[in-house]
Amino acid sequence: MRQEQQAAADATFAPFQQALTQGWEKALESFQALGKTPQADMPWEMPRFSFSAPRLQELQRQYVEEATELWRQDMAARARGDRRFAAEAWGSNPVAAFSAAVYLLNTRTLLGMAEAVEGDEKTRARLRFAVEQWVAASAPSNYLAFNAEAQKKALETQGESIAKGIQNLLKDVQQGHLSMTDESAFEVGRNVATTEGAVVFENELFQLLEYKPLTAKVYERPLLLVPPCINKFYILDLQPENSLIRYAVEQGHRVFVVSWRNPDESLAHYTWDDYIERAAITAIQVTREITGQDKKGGQINTLGFCVGGTILSTALAVLAARGEQPAASVTLLTTLLDFEDTGILDIFIDEAFVRFREMQMNKGGLLPGSELASTFSFLRPNDLVWNYVVGNYLKGETPPPFDLLYWNSDATNLPGPMYCWYLRNTYHENKLATPGALTVAGEAIDLGRIEAPVYIYGSREDHIVPIGGAYASTQVLKGKKRFVMGASGHIAGVINPPAKKKRSHWIRADGKLPKTQAEWLSGATEHPGSWWTDWSDWLKTHAGKQIPAPKSYGKGNAYQAIEPAPGRYVKARA
Repeated sequence: MRQEQQAAADATFAPFQQALTQGWEKALESFQALGKTPQADMPWEMPRFSFSAPRLQELQRQYVEEATELWRQDMAARARGDRRFAAEAWGSNPVAAFSAAVYLLNTRTLLGMAEAVEGDEKTRARLRFAVEQWVAASAPSNYLAFNAEAQKKALETQGESIAKGIQNLLKDVQQGHLSMTDESAFEVGRNVATTEGAVVFENELFQLLEYKPLTAKVYERPLLLVPPCINKFYILDLQPENSLIRYAVEQGHRVFVVSWRNPDESLAHYTWDDYIERAAITAIQVTREITGQDKKGGQINTLGFCVGGTILSTALAVLAARGEQPAASVTLLTTLLDFEDTGILDIFIDEAFVRFREMQMNKGGLLPGSELASTFSFLRPNDLVWNYVVGNYLKGETPPPFDLLYWNSDATNLPGPMYCWYLRNTYHENKLATPGALTVAGEAIDLGRIEAPVYIYGSREDHIVPIGGAYASTQVLKGKKRFVMGASGHIAGVINPPAKKKRSHWIRADGKLPKTQAEWLSGATEHPGSWWTDWSDWLKTHAGKQIPAPKSYGKGNAYQAIEPAPGRYVKARA
């Protein structure tokens, strides 16, 4: 009897199976045609590509075979492995289970087709990214008509979840971005960015913060932190228990931090040279003057995070060209100096894109912070976009308070000319790492002329600064270097306080720095816990002797406390 039922089911499925095969062949013809479209028929230059015939044949066979199995087996069980379809409501609704299972099958097949493309690596990466974006957006979980879990909640709440979802949507439209956390739970200066300090200098580009010592004595050489200007500095000072700034203060360092101004139209004409000369170099000079390190031979310790590290290194190279070596040490956290390996971000960069940006804003204008934030979010669309669309709007939920996601939503603008210079000369043409290829602030740049010892940190799963790109700085800088790799990504890998006893880091005991990160890793040893303690031990060897901690901020009449930290610049919203 069971065999007869199975035979009947297979007979019913046969026309569908034939339709699947025909649909596959038509879709393939369309893809092949796209890769061979005559350039004259397109308004822009199309990449050339074709497909691996054996791989496509295997994909077709596998697709029809898996579709047949879906017809025969428990579809809910097949979809349950994906957290978007893990709720009981998906399994108890046959239509929803079928849509989820078919969606996952189509997703696997489309991604397989992207892998079957034969073409240059950049074209293949762009096709993969486009397919990933499309399949992420088309998931049945993203739409109320197909989301069994959201439908169940609407019934249970008698429509209240839908009403709340609409309220959430209207609120997000009004504020201009998708809510990833309960933003009402945070306020800069009240429960994030709370380490005690004061603004001791400001100009049109930045405020310089000095933090109150927490030890009776401090090291004579201060520590200046240059955070990224595409985000706000308080990622380094979220809460007391995960603040790198507070940790450095607790270790006995006199800490100064650049707090970038969130650009408005008054800064729309500022350039990369302005950010180097009027911000980074000025911050170095002011820190030296306040701490008495401006005398001959006086030096400070410096730290740059992400693009802040790129800015810091460029500033030190400018000063080196002028015969100055103000840094006793340099720490670079997830920083690119050699832009050969930029990971997924490379798919956006080519001559046409750079020229378009230059036409838009090379002579003035602003790159909106919302555009930068959206770009980074869509690098992980399921986690940072559609997850919140479903929760906020379809289920009517308020995301829980999370300081890191609050910071992530606090966007910053960039001056157009500064952004265009950075885009062309680093990501596109990769000139910064080549001695003499660039002139900044009137000086030919050679990063190899920076004489300070360097601590270079990279995160293993970083999708913004790939670990290979972070490691490449070891081959560019000429001073004594130490490289450390941490677990996790761009932010979680960096913000990893020792007290949490989370994750791990890798160090190579022999200190060798071969050409590639893979070679380095083959001789490295994993250590449990945070890399912060290793960095702290290293930094103390470059901090000089200990002296009594200062009793007041700034120095004399020249540099007095202007306002309490975190200052007003960081509070300006994009």
